[in-house]
Amino acid sequence: MAAVAGRYARAFAEVVAERGMDPEKTVAELMQMAELVGSSHELRNVLINPAVEHKQKISLLDAIIKKMDGSKPLRNFVAVLIDHKRLGQIGEIADQFKQQLDERMGIADARVSSARELSASEKKFLEQRLATVTGKTVRATYSEDASLLGGAVVRIGSTIYDGSVRGQLERLKEDLVNG
Repeated sequence: MAAVAGRYARAFAEVVAERGMDPEKTVAELMQMAELVGSSHELRNVLINPAVEHKQKISLLDAIIKKMDGSKPLRNFVAVLIDHKRLGQIGEIADQFKQQLDERMGIADARVSSARELSASEKKFLEQRLATVTGKTVRATYSEDASLLGGAVVRIGSTIYDGSVRGQLERLKEDLVNG
């Protein structure tokens, strides 16, 4: 299923790139639509139910797009998902779409855990260092984890950079044990 979601995400990313659409706005719109479909059991049932006429589904979609002030490409994309019976995967497609656009724009998401709250200057410095290491613009989210004792742990994709005191102590312990 992930491969199918990836194909739809790539196709929509191509449309966004070709038309020069605002990527942030488009991601927000698709995420909003995915949230709406995901949170409303009744709406999802109407839009994926084969007993409901296609014309009614599209009329409902048009009303939703108008109410949320969505773009025509978003409307058309969701209509394709309805036509191809893929609306149930809209959440996964939206996540992969965001990843596709981030990749095209050279943005990396970083999750930073630190022992204490970082100051604005510390965050800026850390983001600049991460941008140098990754070669991408870094969009970071921060959280606190007192168990780190000090320092920070950064996760970008599947890569973890452990600069925490706890991590340093664990590495020191391994060195002492292994000799």
